[in-house]
Amino acid sequence: MSDWVVKPKPNPGAQLKLFCLPFAGGGSTSFRPWAELLPSQIELCAVEIPGRGHRLREPLVRRMEALIPQIANGIKTELDRPFVLFGHSMGTLLVHELTHYLLDNGLPAPAHLFVSGRGAPHLPSRDKPIHQLPEKEFVAEIRKFDGTPKEVLEHEELMELMIPILRADFEVCETYRHSPKPPVPIPITVFGGLQDEGANREELEAWQELTSAGFKLHMFPGGHFFLLRHHPTMVEIIVRDVQNQLAINHFNL
Repeated sequence: MSDWVVKPKPNPGAQLKLFCLPFAGGGSTSFRPWAELLPSQIELCAVEIPGRGHRLREPLVRRMEALIPQIANGIKTELDRPFVLFGHSMGTLLVHELTHYLLDNGLPAPAHLFVSGRGAPHLPSRDKPIHQLPEKEFVAEIRKFDGTPKEVLEHEELMELMIPILRADFEVCETYRHSPKPPVPIPITVFGGLQDEGANREELEAWQELTSAGFKLHMFPGGHFFLLRHHPTMVEIIVRDVQNQLAINHFNL
C-alpha cells in the first residue's frame, strides 16, 4: 500500500474510491469518521501528505507545483477503479490541480469533484498572507478559523508540532498562482458555510465556470469549518451524487 493513502476501513471489493485531500494542518485522521458513514460499495482513501500522521518525520512541502506531482505519483497505483475526489479549503486547490495533472498526463481521471469551504481557484484571494507572521500573530490568525480545538491551541507541545505544518500549508495556498485551464468534463459539487467569511456564495458559485458537466452548490450553517459538524450530511450528498453519476445501485443508505 502507498504511504500516501490511508484506508480506515480497507475494502478491496468496493466499486468506487473516495479520495479525501487535507485542509491546512489536517491529515488522514480528519476523515476517519467518514469511513463509518459510507456504504460498502465505497472505500475511503485519505491522502496523507508529508509531515503529518505516519509521515511526520518527512520534510514538509511548501509549494503547490512540487506537491501535486508527488500526490499523483503516490496515489496512481490506487487508481484501479472509478474514483472521486474531495477537498476542504486547501484541499480544494489540491483537488483542482490534481485533476488537471491527471488529465494532462494521461492518468485515470476522477468521475466527480467535491470541493468545500473555498471559492473557485481562478478568483483573486481576499486573504492577507499569514505564513510568515511571528508566532504569536500567526496563532492569533489561526484561531479565527475556528478549526483547531482550544485544547490544542493551549497545549504548548502540540502547537510546537502543529505550527510548522500549518505554516507550510498556508505557504502552499498563499504562493499558489492559478493558470487558466479549460473546464473539466467532470461534475463539481460544492459545499459552503453560510457564515464563512472567507468564501461567500458568489465565490463558491464561480466553481461552475470550471466544469463543462454538472454543478451543484450546498450551503450549511456555520463558519469555515462547518464540515466538522455537518460531515454526515455531506457524506450523504456525496454518496447520492456518486450513485446518480455512476449508476451504482443498491446502496444501503
